[in-house]
Amino acid sequence: MATDFLDWLHTVPQPTLVGATGAMVLLETTLGIGVFAPGEAGLLIASTTATTLPRFLVLWLVVTVCVMIGDSIGYTIGRRFGPRLGETRLIQRYGRRAWDRATDVLRRRGAWAVFFGRFIPGLRSLTPPAAGTAGLSFGKFLPATALGAACWSGLHIGLGVLLGQASRSYFFVLGGAVVVALAVTALVRRRKRSAPAGEDESVAAA
Repeated sequence: MATDFLDWLHTVPQPTLVGATGAMVLLETTLGIGVFAPGEAGLLIASTTATTLPRFLVLWLVVTVCVMIGDSIGYTIGRRFGPRLGETRLIQRYGRRAWDRATDVLRRRGAWAVFFGRFIPGLRSLTPPAAGTAGLSFGKFLPATALGAACWSGLHIGLGVLLGQASRSYFFVLGGAVVVALAVTALVRRRKRSAPAGEDESVAAA
């Protein structure tokens, strides 16, 4: 069944597949929407079709640009609202503790935190707005998020290519285990993200 799906995926026109993947990734990286957009999973699945260098490069370029756009939107939101953003329901959905941790790291580490934050689940969507709130200049933010986006997208596309190849060999079980592990990680991340918000609400009620 998995190989049938991958065979069908290869028949989808590349512009359609790349455009849909870029849209999912952009939505995932945009603050307030990322919780609902399975961009990371969609990227891994779409990457199974990047079996040639041109396909790989096109997908990598589009995803990198879309990540940068989504991050820039988040940065602009943080710059616009400043510390008040931490009091909104939008941030409470992610967890106030995670937000405070992100802003603290941004103030201490600056652009390096933007780069490495791209690879940390739970902080990925919060890092751009936290950078804007922390007062990091856009001139420092943009190169850091561009480098992080390029490395992150290349890593995930490469992993997706390997998973696509594994599905057609005796390593299929290993590939499935990786996908399950990613799904479990995402579930745990979302539960941890919502836990602090629930705790804050209970304290406020008391």
